[in-house]
Amino acid sequence: MRLVHSTFTLTASAAFVVAACSFGPSGDPPAMPSPAHYGAGPQPARTATAGGVAQQFDIGAEPVPQWWRLYRSEALDALVEEGLRSSPTLAATEKSLAAAHEQLRAQIGSSLLPTIDAAGQATRERYLGIPAAGPNTVTYDVFVGQIEAHYTFDLFGAVRYANAALGARIDQQAFQLEAARRALAANIVGAVINAATLNRQIAITERLVALANETANEDERRYTLGAAAHAQALASRQNAYAIAATLAGLRQQRATAVHALAVLIGRTPDAAPAVPDLASLALPEHLPVVIPSELLRTRPDIRAAEALVKETAAEVGAATAQLFPSLSLTASMGQAGFNWPAAVSGAGAIWSLGAGLSQPIFHGGALRAQRRAAIDSYDAAASEYKATVLSAFENVADTLAALEHNADALASLDAAARTARTASYEAAARRRVGALPPSAVRSSEQAYLSAQLDTVRARGVQFANTAALFQAMGGMPAQKNP
Repeated sequence: MRLVHSTFTLTASAAFVVAACSFGPSGDPPAMPSPAHYGAGPQPARTATAGGVAQQFDIGAEPVPQWWRLYRSEALDALVEEGLRSSPTLAATEKSLAAAHEQLRAQIGSSLLPTIDAAGQATRERYLGIPAAGPNTVTYDVFVGQIEAHYTFDLFGAVRYANAALGARIDQQAFQLEAARRALAANIVGAVINAATLNRQIAITERLVALANETANEDERRYTLGAAAHAQALASRQNAYAIAATLAGLRQQRATAVHALAVLIGRTPDAAPAVPDLASLALPEHLPVVIPSELLRTRPDIRAAEALVKETAAEVGAATAQLFPSLSLTASMGQAGFNWPAAVSGAGAIWSLGAGLSQPIFHGGALRAQRRAAIDSYDAAASEYKATVLSAFENVADTLAALEHNADALASLDAAARTARTASYEAAARRRVGALPPSAVRSSEQAYLSAQLDTVRARGVQFANTAALFQAMGGMPAQKNP
């Protein structure tokens, strides 16, 4: 007992000497600049009015967790909720996170608390006897039953740092799961917008193909009657074929988008869902723009990078603590004997108590190399954190600029489409009174439909950019669907 007490006293004294020293970095992420605005110039208060809507940027507003509901489409809400509930990728990530939590509980329980085990043994042994001093062989039985305890004192924080590193790693996985959940929602919304936009483009292009075929048929009849040149008839038919080719390409794009949507929500491509019409989606008018300093708190990818910094900082502390002594206590008590009655009697009581002190002296430089590697990993994590923050700022700045400039373009395209529509209506009216030939009416309608195609593409981009901004703002964890 005196040996154990002396050993503990010496080691505890050494621990107090280094207690004031930090074995690793604090784990706080490196300081980052807080710009006044994201882009090269100040952020405007709102976009240009396009389609009767001017989107307003709410500077300093909190991000919206379930932002897809702002499109006011029950069909879209149902698809996103199905994806969050049924995605096998999310399910696998959630189970991996649950397993990591259990591993942390196991590591804490085994490293910070004593271990107590029960052991029993019954053996029959045969040994050679001593020549001329007894029988040639000795055969006997041994019965042992005991309880064993072991505890290692975490004097220099090696265990504490290791547990902190594992805890930070689990935090990182949790933030990555939230980032994956939000990315899945954004991908589903993007796939729906893409498919809905393509559906509208296909409908317009089908009408363009019909008009082009009517023009080609008329020119071929006129050529047969000698009223038009053969070159004109061939050019009209070539134009009809060219427009039909674009229709086939649009249908292929739609098939790809619908198949991707099915997989995103956890279905097979043959069970792809119906896509809501583009006109049924409402464009969100208020867009939250988190201030740059708060973006560090709301973006899951930044929080994951911050958790990596904490993890590597704790690993530096653990590697440093490995250079210092380790103290372990062991104890056991039980019963033993050469036969069962003796083993369970008072004379068979056995016990042991011991202490072990270990101080690394020479490991071929391995321990110090591990510490240097941990420091390098920490420096790398700090640099990755900076890169993640800068990339997040860039992502937000690009998305805001895209919304602003796309609204400007859409406003012009809307104006052009309205003008083309007026011209088409006037041409149809003049045709009804016999003032224009059918070909002129078709040409006017084709111009209007072409303008509509440009508007539909730009509107789809506007819807997609809006979803991208909501995604870029991050946000608190969304409610998990049951």
